Amino acid sequence: MVPAPVRLLNDGNELPSIGLGTFGLRGTAGVQSIASAVQVGYRLVDTALRYQNEADVGAGIRESGIARELLTVTTKLRGRDHGYEQTLRGFERSRANLGLDHVDLYLIHWPLPRVDKYVDSWRAMIRLREEGLVRSIGVSNFTPTHLARLIDETGVTPAVNQIELHPSLPQAALREFHAAHGIVTSGWSPLGRTRARGPGGMLRAQGRSIIQEIAATRDVTPTQVVLRWHVQQGSVPIPKSGNPLRQRTNLDVFGFLLNNAEIKAIAGLETGRRLWWSDPDRHHEY
Repeated sequence: MVPAPVRLLNDGNELPSIGLGTFGLRGTAGVQSIASAVQVGYRLVDTALRYQNEADVGAGIRESGIARELLTVTTKLRGRDHGYEQTLRGFERSRANLGLDHVDLYLIHWPLPRVDKYVDSWRAMIRLREEGLVRSIGVSNFTPTHLARLIDETGVTPAVNQIELHPSLPQAALREFHAAHGIVTSGWSPLGRTRARGPGGMLRAQGRSIIQEIAATRDVTPTQVVLRWHVQQGSVPIPKSGNPLRQRTNLDVFGFLLNNAEIKAIAGLETGRRLWWSDPDRHHEY
C-alpha cells in the first residue's frame, strides 16, 4: 500500500490526505473500530462533540498503541457553544472527553448565521491556537460569504473547511474560493451515501454504473474510485468504516491515477443535490 501523503496547511502544519470519519462509531465496538483504523494506517481521525463519541475516539487512539504525536485529531464546536466564552468552555469539554492535552484541528461545525456568533467563536479559537491548546483551526459547512466575513473581521483565514462533497455535489465554486485563499478542502460523506448501499447513494443507476466500470477497468473497488476522485480534486476525504478490511481498502487509494476521461465522466454525475438537505445558511445545530 502506498502511504497517504500530507497536505500543507496555511499555518505551516500538515494534514494527512485522507482521514477516518467516526460518526456513529460508539461504545466498545466503536473503540475497537477506531483502534483498528489507526493500526491499519490512518493518521487523521475526525470526530465532533455532537457525535457523542469523543471519549470513545480517545480510548480507541490509546488502545491502538500508536504514538500520539503521529496522529492528527480533529473535533468540532457544537451549535449551542457558539460565542466567545461558550467556545472556550466547549473546547475544554471536548478536550476532556478525548483525554488529550491538545487538539490538532478544531473546527466550527456549522456557521449558524441566524445565531450570528460564529465570528465570536472564531476569535476564541484564535486564542486557543495562540495558547497552544489547538494546533490548527478551521470551519465546517461554511460558504464563501461566511469565510470572507471571518477573514475580513479577524485577519485569520481558516486552515480547513470541511464540507459535504461527493460526485453528486462537487461544489466547484466553493473549492475555487478555498484555493484562492489557501484553505484546504475536506469532504464529509465523501462517498455520497444515504441509506442506499454502496458509494453514490444519491447517484442514478447510470452514475453508479459509470463508477463501477471505472473500478473494473482499474481492478479497484467503486469506493476506491470515488475516494481517488476526491484526492485528485485536491480534497481530503473523511470516509467512515468500522470494518478493518474496508478501512484498509479505503486507505489504499494512492497507488493509481484516474485519467482525464474518467475524471470527466465522474464530473458528469453532478446533480447539485445535498444528501441531508443541510443548507449552511439555514441549518441549525444544537
